[in-house]
Amino acid sequence: MTNPCAAYLQAADLIAGADALVIAAGAGIGVDSGLPDFRGNAGFWSAYPALAKSQINFVDIANPRAFHQTPSLAWGFYGHRLALYRKTVPHAGFEILRKWVDRSFLGSCVFTSNVDGQFQKAGFDPEHVHECHGSIHHLQCTNECGSGVWSAAEFEPEVDEEACRLLNAPPRCPRCGSLARPNILMFGDLSWLEQRSEAQRQRETRWFESIADSRARVVIVEMGAGTALPSVRHFSHRISFEYGARIIRINPREPQVPSSSDLGLATGALQALLGIDLAIEDRADD
Repeated sequence: MTNPCAAYLQAADLIAGADALVIAAGAGIGVDSGLPDFRGNAGFWSAYPALAKSQINFVDIANPRAFHQTPSLAWGFYGHRLALYRKTVPHAGFEILRKWVDRSFLGSCVFTSNVDGQFQKAGFDPEHVHECHGSIHHLQCTNECGSGVWSAAEFEPEVDEEACRLLNAPPRCPRCGSLARPNILMFGDLSWLEQRSEAQRQRETRWFESIADSRARVVIVEMGAGTALPSVRHFSHRISFEYGARIIRINPREPQVPSSSDLGLATGALQALLGIDLAIEDRADD
Protein backbone atom coordinates (compact mmCIF):
# COMPACT_ATOMS: atom_id res chain seq x y z
CA MET A 1 0.00 0.00 0.00
CA THR A 2 1.28 3.45 -0.90
CA ASN A 3 2.32 5.63 2.02
CA PRO A 4 -0.30 8.42 2.26
CA CYS A 5 2.35 11.10 2.77
CA ALA A 6 4.29 9.88 -0.26
CA ALA A 7 1.10 9.78 -2.31
CA TYR A 8 0.22 13.35 -1.30
CA LEU A 9 3.69 14.49 -2.35
CA GLN A 10 3.31 12.72 -5.68
CA ALA A 11 -0.10 14.32 -6.22
CA ALA A 12 1.32 17.72 -5.24
CA ASP A 13 4.05 17.37 -7.87
CA LEU A 14 1.50 16.49 -10.55
CA ILE A 15 -0.77 19.43 -9.70
CA ALA A 16 2.07 21.93 -9.32
CA GLY A 17 3.40 20.90 -12.73
CA ALA A 18 0.05 21.02 -14.52
CA ASP A 19 -0.70 23.63 -17.18
CA ALA A 20 -4.43 22.81 -17.16
CA LEU A 21 -6.53 21.25 -14.41
CA VAL A 22 -9.66 19.15 -14.86
CA ILE A 23 -11.91 18.57 -11.86
CA ALA A 24 -14.08 15.46 -12.17
CA ALA A 25 -16.53 14.73 -9.36
CA GLY A 26 -19.14 12.18 -8.42
CA ALA A 27 -21.46 11.97 -5.44
CA GLY A 28 -18.68 11.05 -3.00
CA ILE A 29 -17.30 14.57 -2.96
CA GLY A 30 -20.40 15.82 -1.12
CA VAL A 31 -20.24 13.38 1.80
CA ASP A 32 -17.83 15.63 3.71
CA SER A 33 -20.36 18.47 3.37
CA GLY A 34 -22.94 16.30 5.15
CA LEU A 35 -24.83 15.20 2.05
CA PRO A 36 -26.27 11.66 2.15
CA ASP A 37 -24.60 8.74 0.40
CA PHE A 38 -27.11 6.90 -1.77
CA ARG A 39 -24.77 3.94 -2.32
CA GLY A 40 -27.02 0.86 -2.10
CA ASN A 41 -30.48 0.61 -0.57
CA ALA A 42 -29.10 0.76 2.97
CA GLY A 43 -27.53 4.18 2.45
CA PHE A 44 -30.53 5.50 0.55
CA TRP A 45 -33.13 4.24 3.01
CA SER A 46 -31.24 5.55 6.02
CA ALA A 47 -31.64 9.01 4.49
CA TYR A 48 -35.29 8.45 3.53
CA PRO A 49 -36.92 6.10 6.07
CA ALA A 50 -40.42 6.78 4.70
CA LEU A 51 -39.32 5.27 1.39
CA ALA A 52 -37.70 2.37 3.24
CA LYS A 53 -41.01 1.62 4.94
CA SER A 54 -42.67 1.38 1.53
CA GLN A 55 -39.69 -0.48 0.03
CA ILE A 56 -39.26 2.25 -2.60
CA ASN A 57 -35.65 2.32 -3.74
CA PHE A 58 -33.60 5.07 -5.42
CA VAL A 59 -34.30 3.78 -8.93
CA ASP A 60 -38.07 3.79 -8.28
CA ILE A 61 -38.29 7.35 -6.96
CA ALA A 62 -35.56 8.92 -9.12
CA ASN A 63 -37.65 8.08 -12.14
CA PRO A 64 -39.93 10.21 -14.35
CA ARG A 65 -42.75 7.70 -13.80
CA ALA A 66 -42.94 8.77 -10.16
CA PHE A 67 -44.06 12.28 -11.17
CA HIS A 68 -47.02 10.80 -13.04
CA GLN A 69 -47.91 8.06 -10.52
CA THR A 70 -47.21 9.71 -7.13
CA PRO A 71 -46.33 13.38 -7.72
CA SER A 72 -46.51 14.41 -4.05
CA LEU A 73 -44.06 11.63 -3.14
CA ALA A 74 -41.75 12.39 -6.08
CA TRP A 75 -41.71 16.07 -5.17
CA GLY A 76 -41.37 15.15 -1.48
CA PHE A 77 -38.11 13.42 -2.38
CA TYR A 78 -36.80 16.03 -4.81
CA GLY A 79 -38.16 18.96 -2.80
CA HIS A 80 -36.27 17.73 0.25
CA ARG A 81 -33.10 17.40 -1.81
CA LEU A 82 -33.55 20.86 -3.32
CA ALA A 83 -33.93 22.45 0.13
CA LEU A 84 -30.99 20.42 1.47
CA TYR A 85 -28.65 21.46 -1.34
CA ARG A 86 -29.67 25.09 -0.98
CA LYS A 87 -28.66 25.17 2.69
CA THR A 88 -25.56 22.96 2.43
CA VAL A 89 -22.24 24.75 2.75
CA PRO A 90 -19.56 23.23 0.48
CA HIS A 91 -16.71 21.80 2.54
CA ALA A 92 -13.21 23.28 2.63
CA GLY A 93 -12.03 21.00 -0.16
CA PHE A 94 -13.96 23.04 -2.70
CA GLU A 95 -11.99 26.14 -1.74
CA ILE A 96 -8.74 24.18 -2.12
CA LEU A 97 -9.80 23.07 -5.60
CA ARG A 98 -10.73 26.62 -6.53
CA LYS A 99 -7.30 27.82 -5.38
CA TRP A 100 -5.60 25.23 -7.60
CA VAL A 101 -7.86 26.15 -10.51
CA ASP A 102 -6.97 29.83 -10.17
CA ARG A 103 -3.28 28.93 -10.47
CA SER A 104 -3.73 26.90 -13.68
CA PHE A 105 -1.91 28.64 -16.53
CA LEU A 106 -4.27 27.42 -19.25
CA GLY A 107 -7.40 27.34 -17.14
CA SER A 108 -9.64 24.53 -16.05
CA CYS A 109 -13.00 22.85 -16.31
CA VAL A 110 -15.29 20.93 -13.96
CA PHE A 111 -17.13 17.78 -15.04
CA THR A 112 -19.62 16.42 -12.53
CA SER A 113 -22.46 13.94 -12.38
CA ASN A 114 -23.79 15.74 -9.30
CA VAL A 115 -27.00 17.74 -9.63
CA ASP A 116 -26.57 19.73 -6.40
CA GLY A 117 -24.93 22.92 -7.72
CA GLN A 118 -22.22 22.81 -5.06
CA PHE A 119 -19.43 23.86 -7.41
CA GLN A 120 -21.26 27.03 -8.41
CA LYS A 121 -22.12 27.67 -4.76
CA ALA A 122 -18.43 27.31 -3.89
CA GLY A 123 -17.55 30.07 -6.35
CA PHE A 124 -16.55 28.14 -9.47
CA ASP A 125 -17.30 29.91 -12.74
CA PRO A 126 -20.59 28.46 -14.05
CA GLU A 127 -19.23 28.85 -17.59
CA HIS A 128 -16.61 26.21 -16.79
CA VAL A 129 -18.92 23.64 -15.14
CA HIS A 130 -20.47 20.72 -17.03
CA GLU A 131 -23.28 18.98 -15.13
CA CYS A 132 -23.70 15.85 -17.24
CA HIS A 133 -26.85 14.68 -15.42
CA GLY A 134 -28.51 18.10 -15.18
CA SER A 135 -29.33 20.23 -12.16
CA ILE A 136 -31.96 20.13 -9.44
CA HIS A 137 -31.92 23.93 -9.50
CA HIS A 138 -33.64 23.90 -12.91
CA LEU A 139 -37.03 22.60 -14.03
CA GLN A 140 -38.77 21.24 -17.11
CA CYS A 141 -42.36 20.35 -17.99
CA THR A 142 -43.63 16.78 -17.52
CA ASN A 143 -45.95 17.35 -20.49
CA GLU A 144 -43.09 17.99 -22.95
CA CYS A 145 -44.89 21.09 -24.24
CA GLY A 146 -41.77 22.79 -25.59
CA SER A 147 -41.33 25.23 -22.70
CA GLY A 148 -37.67 24.31 -22.34
CA VAL A 149 -35.67 24.60 -19.11
CA TRP A 150 -36.13 27.27 -16.46
CA SER A 151 -34.82 28.13 -12.99
CA ALA A 152 -36.30 26.58 -9.85
CA ALA A 153 -35.36 29.67 -7.80
CA GLU A 154 -38.98 30.72 -7.20
CA PHE A 155 -40.04 27.31 -5.85
CA GLU A 156 -39.76 26.90 -2.07
CA PRO A 157 -40.65 23.31 -1.17
CA GLU A 158 -42.38 22.48 2.10
CA VAL A 159 -41.89 18.80 2.84
CA ASP A 160 -43.22 16.44 5.47
CA GLU A 161 -39.93 14.63 5.99
CA GLU A 162 -41.46 11.76 7.98
CA ALA A 163 -43.81 10.93 5.11
CA CYS A 164 -41.55 12.23 2.31
CA ARG A 165 -44.51 14.17 0.90
CA LEU A 166 -44.69 17.68 -0.54
CA LEU A 167 -47.08 19.82 1.50
CA ASN A 168 -47.35 22.92 -0.68
CA ALA A 169 -48.20 23.29 -4.35
CA PRO A 170 -45.63 21.80 -6.73
CA PRO A 171 -44.05 23.92 -9.45
CA ARG A 172 -45.97 24.25 -12.69
CA CYS A 173 -44.96 24.82 -16.28
CA PRO A 174 -45.20 28.55 -17.15
CA ARG A 175 -46.38 27.67 -20.66
CA CYS A 176 -49.06 24.97 -20.24
CA GLY A 177 -49.59 24.74 -16.47
CA SER A 178 -48.66 21.06 -16.24
CA LEU A 179 -46.62 19.63 -13.39
CA ALA A 180 -42.94 20.51 -13.56
CA ARG A 181 -40.08 18.17 -12.68
CA PRO A 182 -36.37 18.70 -12.04
CA ASN A 183 -34.20 19.02 -15.13
CA ILE A 184 -32.27 15.91 -14.08
CA LEU A 185 -31.45 12.79 -16.06
CA MET A 186 -33.32 10.13 -14.10
CA PHE A 187 -33.43 6.36 -14.43
CA GLY A 188 -35.32 5.22 -17.53
CA ASP A 189 -35.62 8.84 -18.60
CA LEU A 190 -36.52 9.42 -22.24
CA SER A 191 -37.90 12.92 -21.71
CA TRP A 192 -34.95 14.69 -20.05
CA LEU A 193 -34.24 17.99 -21.80
CA GLU A 194 -30.47 18.04 -22.23
CA GLN A 195 -30.19 21.46 -23.88
CA ARG A 196 -28.68 23.15 -20.81
CA SER A 197 -26.19 20.34 -20.20
CA GLU A 198 -25.39 20.20 -23.91
CA ALA A 199 -24.53 23.90 -23.92
CA GLN A 200 -22.18 23.24 -21.01
CA ARG A 201 -20.62 20.32 -22.90
CA GLN A 202 -20.02 22.49 -25.95
CA ARG A 203 -18.22 25.12 -23.84
CA GLU A 204 -16.14 22.34 -22.31
CA THR A 205 -15.27 21.00 -25.77
CA ARG A 206 -14.17 24.44 -26.95
CA TRP A 207 -11.88 24.75 -23.93
CA PHE A 208 -10.26 21.39 -24.63
CA GLU A 209 -9.83 22.38 -28.27
CA SER A 210 -8.13 25.61 -27.16
CA ILE A 211 -5.41 23.70 -25.29
CA ALA A 212 -5.08 20.80 -27.74
CA ASP A 213 -2.18 22.30 -29.73
CA SER A 214 -0.27 23.64 -26.75
CA ARG A 215 1.10 20.29 -25.58
CA ALA A 216 -0.34 21.20 -22.22
CA ARG A 217 0.31 19.05 -19.20
CA VAL A 218 -3.23 18.18 -18.16
CA VAL A 219 -4.04 16.71 -14.76
CA ILE A 220 -7.41 15.30 -13.75
CA VAL A 221 -8.38 15.42 -10.08
CA GLU A 222 -11.22 12.93 -9.78
CA MET A 223 -13.17 12.53 -6.52
CA GLY A 224 -16.01 10.37 -5.29
CA ALA A 225 -16.73 8.72 -8.63
CA GLY A 226 -17.33 4.99 -8.50
CA THR A 227 -18.05 2.26 -11.03
CA ALA A 228 -21.75 1.72 -10.29
CA LEU A 229 -22.66 4.86 -12.28
CA PRO A 230 -19.45 5.35 -14.26
CA SER A 231 -20.19 8.61 -16.12
CA VAL A 232 -17.35 10.47 -14.41
CA ARG A 233 -14.86 7.61 -14.70
CA HIS A 234 -15.59 7.25 -18.41
CA PHE A 235 -14.97 10.98 -18.82
CA SER A 236 -11.65 10.80 -16.95
CA HIS A 237 -10.45 7.86 -19.01
CA ARG A 238 -11.45 9.51 -22.28
CA ILE A 239 -9.66 12.77 -21.42
CA SER A 240 -6.64 10.82 -20.23
CA PHE A 241 -6.49 8.98 -23.55
CA GLU A 242 -7.16 11.99 -25.81
CA TYR A 243 -4.92 14.52 -24.06
CA GLY A 244 -2.37 12.37 -22.27
CA ALA A 245 -3.76 13.60 -18.97
CA ARG A 246 -2.62 12.13 -15.67
CA ILE A 247 -5.37 11.02 -13.28
CA ILE A 248 -5.36 11.57 -9.52
CA ARG A 249 -8.26 9.37 -8.38
CA ILE A 250 -9.56 9.97 -4.86
CA ASN A 251 -11.98 7.24 -3.79
CA PRO A 252 -12.04 5.38 -0.46
CA ARG A 253 -13.50 2.19 -1.95
CA GLU A 254 -12.43 2.11 -5.60
CA PRO A 255 -9.11 3.96 -6.02
CA GLN A 256 -7.79 1.74 -8.83
CA VAL A 257 -6.30 3.67 -11.76
CA PRO A 258 -5.91 2.67 -15.42
CA SER A 259 -2.12 3.01 -15.66
CA SER A 260 1.02 3.21 -13.57
CA SER A 261 1.43 6.89 -14.46
CA ASP A 262 -1.81 7.68 -12.62
CA LEU A 263 -2.32 7.91 -8.87
CA GLY A 264 -5.05 6.36 -6.73
CA LEU A 265 -5.76 7.55 -3.19
CA ALA A 266 -7.97 5.34 -1.03
CA THR A 267 -9.43 8.11 1.11
CA GLY A 268 -12.25 10.61 1.25
CA ALA A 269 -12.19 13.80 -0.81
CA LEU A 270 -11.66 16.34 1.97
CA GLN A 271 -8.90 14.38 3.72
CA ALA A 272 -7.02 13.90 0.46
CA LEU A 273 -7.41 17.50 -0.70
CA LEU A 274 -6.17 18.82 2.64
CA GLY A 275 -3.19 16.47 2.53
CA ILE A 276 -2.29 17.32 -1.05
CA ASP A 277 -2.66 21.05 -0.47
CA LEU A 278 -0.37 20.90 2.55
CA ALA A 279 2.19 19.05 0.43
CA ILE A 280 1.91 21.73 -2.28
CA GLU A 281 2.47 24.49 0.27
CA ASP A 282 5.45 22.64 1.77
CA ARG A 283 6.84 22.12 -1.72
CA ALA A 284 6.57 25.86 -2.42
CA ASP A 285 8.48 26.68 0.79
CA ASP A 286 11.43 24.44 -0.11
